[in-house]
Amino acid sequence: MVSRAEVADHSRGPASVASRTSRPRHHHHRGRSHNGGSTHAPLNEFPFFSQSGDVELVVACDGQEKKYLLHRFTLAQFSGFFDASTSEEWSRGQGVSHRPAQSTQALSAIGEEASEVNTAAGHATRQHGLQAAPASPPRRRWRYELDWENIEDGDEPILVQKTPEGARYSPSQPPSPPESYPRPQPTQRSSFFRSMANLATSHHGAASQSAAQLPLVQDPALTNPLLRDYDNLFRIFYNYSPVLNSTNIASAYSECKALLALADMYDALPVVGPRIDHHLLRFSSRLFKQIAKYPPSYLKLGYLARSRIIFSEAMTHVVGQWPTALPYIKNPDHTGAGYEVPQSVIDLIEDKVDELEGLKLRIEMKLFRLTLTTTRGERVNPVNDYLGWLAMSLWRQWLAENTTPEVRGILKNNPGTGGSSPGSANSRMPVVVTQSGTQTHLPPPPPPVNTGRIFRMIGSSNAESFLPRDEIKRFLKIQPPGHPSSSAVYTRENLRRFERKIDEIKNVARDIVKPLTRNCLELDLRSLSDGLGGGLGYLTCVRCEEGDIPWEL
Repeated sequence: MVSRAEVADHSRGPASVASRTSRPRHHHHRGRSHNGGSTHAPLNEFPFFSQSGDVELVVACDGQEKKYLLHRFTLAQFSGFFDASTSEEWSRGQGVSHRPAQSTQALSAIGEEASEVNTAAGHATRQHGLQAAPASPPRRRWRYELDWENIEDGDEPILVQKTPEGARYSPSQPPSPPESYPRPQPTQRSSFFRSMANLATSHHGAASQSAAQLPLVQDPALTNPLLRDYDNLFRIFYNYSPVLNSTNIASAYSECKALLALADMYDALPVVGPRIDHHLLRFSSRLFKQIAKYPPSYLKLGYLARSRIIFSEAMTHVVGQWPTALPYIKNPDHTGAGYEVPQSVIDLIEDKVDELEGLKLRIEMKLFRLTLTTTRGERVNPVNDYLGWLAMSLWRQWLAENTTPEVRGILKNNPGTGGSSPGSANSRMPVVVTQSGTQTHLPPPPPPVNTGRIFRMIGSSNAESFLPRDEIKRFLKIQPPGHPSSSAVYTRENLRRFERKIDEIKNVARDIVKPLTRNCLELDLRSLSDGLGGGLGYLTCVRCEEGDIPWEL
């Protein structure tokens, strides 16, 4: 007879055996986790894709160095330089030996996670009589280094292709990541499915990753501007936002200009330009005020960045100032110092200047032909409306003085001096010899008339902006001596009538100059000191239309 205690011991026997069998495995697994390193796969993310990268880039400058391991597919997609240099004709890329034994060994290390998959795959191959897939061809590797040896004075270094070291790119031993990124310990039980997922997403979908995955924090090691520019360039290739100054507009301009110059060097403006455009437009009104200060510089930047807003804003300023901005846009000696806009941009500016000058000429002709009429519809004259005729005379005299360059006479030498001294003002003037043999000094050309300010004054709603009441009163008091009606012209009643005539002229002239006084800028001119746009001193009524953008022609 079996006792109840024996039955209890017998029933607990298998359970205790199972527990003793599973517990050592559990402790052994935990021990391996402590002694064998991390169970995560090697880093496979920007800027060092240890598992899927095939292009190594080394950027070194002033004792600082930054390493990248990126993808040829992504670099060639966004950069014409990398597309050409990694092609079959020009590439120095070398294939890395990929032995079938290594593949078998790598698959055998998968362990229990893929045992069922391997069994099913082998059963299907035997059942259908399929042959095993041949080993994949060797993968090509490229290596680029910044060349500081073969550059001339004033030139920028460029990445040159070097012969890669195949041993460093062995599939079973990925390349060493840079020191700023800690290298994880290798593990023999890393997940096969996790590795394949990282390979697929990083190699084929790197350019479409969300920018939020990489924080906008500049690597503290990137204190060198050149390293910062290269890092921003590669960040943009992988759809990450560049790290640029977001508080100081002047610093942001300098950083964006340097990044655009680098993108132009590597034929990557189409992908970098929109990022620059987006970053600068975030400054809003501060950007437009800065463009008003330096329009030629922002015209070139807007052209490189393919920014319609920045380019059009700067174009309006440049056309209004022309030809003041010409030396800053295109070097007259063609030395190549700095970036020069193409001739198509110069042609566009000159076309807009001709368009503006033609509009100004038509408006000026209308202003000079402006006249008043009597109640019968007749033009005023000294006979039918003497005060109206005086008002028209004052208006035309003011308009001629403010829209016509100053007239300067020809200065002749004093016959007693026998010429001018080397240090005199006349000695610096152009000399013309007349037919009689005497030398005549021509005065320098007068400064251009600030017609932009004059037209804005005419178009202002402030009646006292020009020909104010005090000036009208002084004019009405002036009469030639001995005039029969001199004592009867200036009266209170005549002053009020004369002011009404001047106001009528101002209202008609205000409507005439509206095409010139319109503002095609994003900048609000009312924010300027005088409220009339006088701080600019030129017209801003010309804009780039849909068909005028040079890079869209």
